[in-house]
Amino acid sequence: MLEASQVETYRRDGFVVLPGHLGPALTAELRRETDRILASGHGMRESDAVYDLEPWHAPEAPAIRRITWPHKHFEFFWELAKHPVILDAIAPLIGDAIRLHGSKINTKLGAGGASVEWHQDWAFYPHSNADVLAVGVMIDDIDAENGPMMVMPGSHRGPLHDHHSGEFFAGAIDIAATGLDVAPALPVTGRAGSISIHHAMAVHGSDFNRSGRSRRFLLYEYAAADAWPLRGAPDYADFRARLVRGREPDDYRMEKAPVRMPFPTPPVGGSVYKAQTMLKHHFFGKTQARA
Repeated sequence: MLEASQVETYRRDGFVVLPGHLGPALTAELRRETDRILASGHGMRESDAVYDLEPWHAPEAPAIRRITWPHKHFEFFWELAKHPVILDAIAPLIGDAIRLHGSKINTKLGAGGASVEWHQDWAFYPHSNADVLAVGVMIDDIDAENGPMMVMPGSHRGPLHDHHSGEFFAGAIDIAATGLDVAPALPVTGRAGSISIHHAMAVHGSDFNRSGRSRRFLLYEYAAADAWPLRGAPDYADFRARLVRGREPDDYRMEKAPVRMPFPTPPVGGSVYKAQTMLKHHFFGKTQARA
Protein backbone atom coordinates (compact mmCIF):
# COMPACT_ATOMS: atom_id res chain seq x y z
CA MET A 1 0.00 0.00 0.00
CA LEU A 2 1.08 3.58 -0.56
CA GLU A 3 2.17 5.68 2.36
CA ALA A 4 0.03 8.73 3.16
CA SER A 5 2.80 11.02 1.86
CA GLN A 6 2.85 9.17 -1.49
CA VAL A 7 -0.92 9.50 -1.86
CA GLU A 8 -0.55 13.21 -1.08
CA THR A 9 2.17 13.56 -3.73
CA TYR A 10 -0.04 11.88 -6.34
CA ARG A 11 -3.03 14.09 -5.47
CA ARG A 12 -0.87 17.24 -5.59
CA ASP A 13 1.39 16.55 -8.59
CA GLY A 14 -0.60 14.01 -10.60
CA PHE A 15 2.19 11.45 -10.38
CA VAL A 16 4.39 9.62 -7.92
CA VAL A 17 7.47 7.37 -8.23
CA LEU A 18 8.00 4.26 -6.07
CA PRO A 19 11.71 3.28 -6.12
CA GLY A 20 12.54 -0.44 -6.38
CA HIS A 21 8.88 -1.34 -5.94
CA LEU A 22 8.90 -4.69 -7.79
CA GLY A 23 11.80 -6.17 -5.85
CA PRO A 24 14.84 -8.01 -7.29
CA ALA A 25 13.23 -11.36 -8.20
CA LEU A 26 10.22 -9.97 -10.06
CA THR A 27 12.39 -7.36 -11.77
CA ALA A 28 14.78 -10.04 -13.02
CA GLU A 29 11.86 -12.09 -14.37
CA LEU A 30 10.42 -9.01 -16.08
CA ARG A 31 13.73 -8.32 -17.80
CA ARG A 32 14.08 -11.94 -18.97
CA GLU A 33 10.56 -11.99 -20.41
CA THR A 34 11.10 -8.65 -22.16
CA ASP A 35 14.36 -9.89 -23.69
CA ARG A 36 12.58 -13.01 -24.90
CA ILE A 37 9.66 -11.34 -26.64
CA LEU A 38 11.87 -8.69 -28.22
CA ALA A 39 14.17 -11.40 -29.60
CA SER A 40 11.12 -13.11 -31.11
CA GLY A 41 10.42 -10.01 -33.21
CA HIS A 42 13.92 -9.45 -34.55
CA GLY A 43 13.31 -11.27 -37.83
CA MET A 44 10.22 -9.26 -38.76
CA ARG A 45 10.12 -7.07 -41.85
CA GLU A 46 7.10 -4.91 -41.03
CA SER A 47 4.99 -3.92 -38.02
CA ASP A 48 2.03 -6.06 -36.99
CA ALA A 49 -0.54 -6.11 -34.17
CA VAL A 50 2.15 -6.89 -31.59
CA TYR A 51 5.45 -5.45 -32.79
CA ASP A 52 5.73 -1.78 -33.81
CA LEU A 53 9.02 -1.26 -35.63
CA GLU A 54 11.25 1.78 -35.99
CA PRO A 55 11.41 3.13 -39.59
CA TRP A 56 14.97 1.81 -39.99
CA HIS A 57 14.28 -1.67 -38.61
CA ALA A 58 15.71 -4.60 -40.56
CA PRO A 59 16.07 -8.27 -39.59
CA GLU A 60 19.84 -7.89 -39.62
CA ALA A 61 19.62 -4.69 -37.51
CA PRO A 62 16.42 -5.04 -35.42
CA ALA A 63 14.82 -1.92 -33.96
CA ILE A 64 11.50 -2.49 -32.20
CA ARG A 65 9.97 0.62 -30.66
CA ARG A 66 6.84 -0.83 -29.03
CA ILE A 67 5.19 -4.08 -27.96
CA THR A 68 1.45 -3.49 -28.25
CA TRP A 69 -1.00 -5.04 -25.76
CA PRO A 70 1.57 -7.37 -24.11
CA HIS A 71 -1.09 -8.47 -21.60
CA LYS A 72 -3.08 -9.95 -24.51
CA HIS A 73 -0.22 -11.82 -26.14
CA PHE A 74 2.11 -12.91 -23.32
CA GLU A 75 0.95 -14.66 -20.15
CA PHE A 76 3.64 -13.12 -17.94
CA PHE A 77 2.41 -9.59 -18.65
CA TRP A 78 -1.22 -10.52 -17.99
CA GLU A 79 -0.24 -12.03 -14.64
CA LEU A 80 1.86 -9.00 -13.76
CA ALA A 81 -1.08 -6.71 -14.57
CA LYS A 82 -3.06 -8.54 -11.87
CA HIS A 83 -0.21 -8.78 -9.35
CA PRO A 84 -0.87 -7.36 -5.86
CA VAL A 85 2.45 -5.51 -5.98
CA ILE A 86 0.82 -3.19 -8.56
CA LEU A 87 -2.86 -3.33 -7.60
CA ASP A 88 -2.15 -2.68 -3.90
CA ALA A 89 -0.29 0.49 -4.94
CA ILE A 90 -3.11 1.95 -7.02
CA ALA A 91 -6.12 0.87 -4.92
CA PRO A 92 -5.74 3.88 -2.56
CA LEU A 93 -5.96 6.13 -5.62
CA ILE A 94 -8.87 4.68 -7.64
CA GLY A 95 -10.54 2.20 -5.28
CA ASP A 96 -10.58 -1.55 -4.74
CA ALA A 97 -12.51 -2.44 -7.91
CA ILE A 98 -10.06 -2.04 -10.78
CA ARG A 99 -10.14 -2.69 -14.52
CA LEU A 100 -7.14 -2.93 -16.84
CA HIS A 101 -7.68 -0.67 -19.81
CA GLY A 102 -4.59 -1.46 -21.88
CA SER A 103 -0.85 -2.06 -21.92
CA LYS A 104 2.30 -1.44 -23.95
CA ILE A 105 6.07 -1.63 -23.71
CA ASN A 106 7.87 1.38 -25.16
CA THR A 107 11.41 0.32 -26.03
CA LYS A 108 13.81 3.16 -26.75
CA LEU A 109 17.02 1.86 -28.22
CA GLY A 110 20.21 3.74 -27.47
CA ALA A 111 21.23 6.66 -29.69
CA GLY A 112 17.88 7.52 -31.17
CA GLY A 113 14.94 5.60 -29.70
CA ALA A 114 11.67 7.32 -30.59
CA SER A 115 10.33 10.33 -28.73
CA VAL A 116 6.68 10.70 -27.71
CA GLU A 117 5.29 14.22 -27.97
CA TRP A 118 3.51 15.93 -25.07
CA HIS A 119 0.04 14.53 -24.51
CA GLN A 120 -2.60 13.54 -21.96
CA ASP A 121 -3.76 9.93 -21.87
CA TRP A 122 -7.29 11.18 -21.20
CA ALA A 123 -7.44 12.51 -24.75
CA PHE A 124 -7.10 8.95 -26.06
CA TYR A 125 -9.56 7.18 -23.77
CA PRO A 126 -11.92 9.44 -21.78
CA HIS A 127 -14.16 7.71 -19.25
CA SER A 128 -17.35 8.53 -17.36
CA ASN A 129 -15.25 9.56 -14.36
CA ALA A 130 -11.63 10.56 -13.91
CA ASP A 131 -10.41 7.68 -11.73
CA VAL A 132 -8.07 6.64 -14.52
CA LEU A 133 -4.28 6.31 -14.32
CA ALA A 134 -1.24 4.58 -15.77
CA VAL A 135 1.49 2.59 -14.05
CA GLY A 136 4.95 2.76 -15.62
CA VAL A 137 7.32 -0.10 -14.81
CA MET A 138 11.02 0.56 -15.38
CA ILE A 139 12.52 -2.48 -17.13
CA ASP A 140 15.90 -0.74 -17.43
CA ASP A 141 17.56 1.89 -15.26
CA ILE A 142 16.15 5.23 -16.42
CA ASP A 143 17.95 8.54 -16.01
CA ALA A 144 17.99 11.98 -17.60
CA GLU A 145 20.08 10.78 -20.56
CA ASN A 146 18.08 7.86 -21.98
CA GLY A 147 14.76 9.51 -22.71
CA PRO A 148 12.77 9.42 -19.46
CA MET A 149 9.09 10.23 -19.33
CA MET A 150 8.62 13.85 -18.25
CA VAL A 151 5.48 14.90 -16.35
CA MET A 152 4.06 18.37 -15.74
CA PRO A 153 3.25 18.54 -12.01
CA GLY A 154 -0.30 19.70 -11.33
CA SER A 155 -1.40 19.37 -14.96
CA HIS A 156 -3.84 16.59 -14.01
CA ARG A 157 -6.16 19.32 -12.74
CA GLY A 158 -6.63 20.54 -16.30
CA PRO A 159 -7.25 21.91 -18.72
CA LEU A 160 -7.64 19.20 -21.33
CA HIS A 161 -5.55 20.40 -24.28
CA ASP A 162 -6.38 19.99 -27.94
CA HIS A 163 -4.72 16.87 -29.41
CA HIS A 164 -5.87 17.43 -32.98
CA SER A 165 -3.90 18.63 -35.97
CA GLY A 166 -6.32 20.28 -38.34
CA GLU A 167 -9.32 18.00 -38.63
CA PHE A 168 -7.70 14.81 -37.37
CA PHE A 169 -6.73 13.46 -33.96
CA ALA A 170 -2.93 13.49 -33.78
CA GLY A 171 -2.46 12.25 -30.22
CA ALA A 172 -0.27 15.20 -29.23
CA ILE A 173 -0.36 18.78 -27.99
CA ASP A 174 1.12 21.39 -30.31
CA ILE A 175 3.22 23.20 -27.71
CA ALA A 176 4.12 26.06 -30.04
CA ALA A 177 0.48 26.66 -30.97
CA THR A 178 -0.93 26.43 -27.43
CA GLY A 179 1.89 28.29 -25.69
CA LEU A 180 1.95 25.66 -22.95
CA ASP A 181 5.07 26.12 -20.79
CA VAL A 182 6.56 22.66 -20.21
CA ALA A 183 9.69 23.93 -18.50
CA PRO A 184 8.42 22.80 -15.05
CA ALA A 185 8.14 19.17 -16.24
CA LEU A 186 9.99 16.66 -14.06
CA PRO A 187 11.75 13.49 -15.23
CA VAL A 188 10.51 10.10 -14.06
CA THR A 189 13.71 8.24 -13.27
CA GLY A 190 14.83 5.27 -11.20
CA ARG A 191 16.47 1.89 -11.17
CA ALA A 192 14.94 -1.10 -12.94
CA GLY A 193 12.00 -2.39 -10.91
CA SER A 194 10.86 1.08 -9.86
CA ILE A 195 7.36 2.14 -10.88
CA SER A 196 5.62 5.42 -11.55
CA ILE A 197 1.91 6.17 -11.31
CA HIS A 198 0.46 9.09 -13.27
CA HIS A 199 -3.08 10.40 -13.66
CA ALA A 200 -4.65 10.15 -17.12
CA MET A 201 -5.00 13.95 -17.30
CA ALA A 202 -1.32 14.61 -16.51
CA VAL A 203 0.60 16.20 -19.39
CA HIS A 204 3.66 14.08 -20.21
CA GLY A 205 6.05 13.21 -23.01
CA SER A 206 9.58 11.94 -23.61
CA ASP A 207 12.56 12.95 -25.71
CA PHE A 208 14.64 10.71 -27.97
CA ASN A 209 17.04 8.38 -26.20
CA ARG A 210 20.31 10.31 -26.54
CA SER A 211 22.40 7.78 -24.62
CA GLY A 212 23.94 4.51 -25.72
CA ARG A 213 21.70 2.53 -23.33
CA SER A 214 18.23 1.12 -23.85
CA ARG A 215 15.19 2.55 -22.04
CA ARG A 216 12.43 -0.05 -21.87
CA PHE A 217 9.28 1.08 -20.08
CA LEU A 218 6.18 -1.05 -19.50
CA LEU A 219 2.90 0.85 -19.17
CA TYR A 220 -0.35 -0.49 -17.73
CA GLU A 221 -3.47 1.67 -17.97
CA TYR A 222 -6.11 1.17 -15.29
CA ALA A 223 -9.50 2.63 -14.44
CA ALA A 224 -11.91 2.31 -11.56
CA ALA A 225 -14.30 -0.55 -12.41
CA ASP A 226 -17.24 1.87 -12.42
CA ALA A 227 -15.61 4.15 -15.02
CA TRP A 228 -17.20 3.51 -18.42
CA PRO A 229 -14.99 4.13 -21.50
CA LEU A 230 -16.74 6.82 -23.55
CA ARG A 231 -15.41 5.28 -26.76
CA GLY A 232 -17.48 2.24 -25.83
CA ALA A 233 -16.68 -1.43 -25.28
CA PRO A 234 -17.14 -3.16 -28.64
CA ASP A 235 -15.90 -6.47 -27.16
CA TYR A 236 -17.95 -6.57 -23.97
CA ALA A 237 -16.68 -10.02 -22.97
CA ASP A 238 -13.08 -8.77 -23.13
CA PHE A 239 -14.08 -5.63 -21.23
CA ARG A 240 -15.45 -7.71 -18.36
CA ALA A 241 -12.48 -10.09 -18.46
CA ARG A 242 -10.15 -7.15 -17.77
CA LEU A 243 -11.62 -6.66 -14.29
CA VAL A 244 -8.48 -7.43 -12.28
CA ARG A 245 -9.77 -6.71 -8.78
CA GLY A 246 -13.18 -6.41 -7.14
CA ARG A 247 -16.58 -6.98 -8.74
CA GLU A 248 -18.50 -5.54 -11.64
CA PRO A 249 -20.46 -2.42 -10.66
CA ASP A 250 -24.23 -2.36 -10.67
CA ASP A 251 -24.02 0.96 -12.49
CA TYR A 252 -21.35 3.33 -13.78
CA ARG A 253 -20.34 6.51 -12.01
CA MET A 254 -20.76 9.72 -13.98
CA GLU A 255 -18.75 12.83 -13.06
CA LYS A 256 -18.19 16.11 -14.82
CA ALA A 257 -14.93 16.00 -16.80
CA PRO A 258 -13.62 17.69 -19.95
CA VAL A 259 -14.02 15.48 -23.01
CA ARG A 260 -13.05 15.88 -26.62
CA MET A 261 -13.35 12.60 -28.48
CA PRO A 262 -10.27 11.32 -30.39
CA PHE A 263 -11.97 11.49 -33.79
CA PRO A 264 -11.66 11.61 -36.73
CA THR A 265 -8.90 9.03 -36.57
CA PRO A 266 -5.69 9.98 -38.40
CA PRO A 267 -5.46 8.90 -42.06
CA VAL A 268 -1.86 7.74 -41.53
CA GLY A 269 -3.10 4.82 -39.41
CA GLY A 270 -0.97 2.73 -37.10
CA SER A 271 0.35 3.68 -33.67
CA VAL A 272 0.71 6.99 -31.86
CA TYR A 273 4.15 7.39 -33.45
CA LYS A 274 2.53 7.68 -36.89
CA ALA A 275 -0.33 9.86 -35.65
CA GLN A 276 2.08 12.33 -34.09
CA THR A 277 3.87 12.86 -37.43
CA MET A 278 0.80 14.94 -38.35
CA LEU A 279 1.68 17.55 -35.74
CA LYS A 280 2.59 20.91 -37.29
CA HIS A 281 5.23 21.78 -34.68
CA HIS A 282 7.31 19.00 -33.10
CA PHE A 283 8.67 19.87 -29.68
CA PHE A 284 11.27 17.09 -29.56
CA GLY A 285 12.13 17.24 -33.25
CA LYS A 286 10.67 15.29 -36.13
CA THR A 287 13.72 13.40 -37.36
CA GLN A 288 15.15 10.53 -35.36
CA ALA A 289 18.76 9.44 -35.43
CA ARG A 290 19.41 5.84 -36.35
CA ALA A 291 20.26 3.49 -33.51
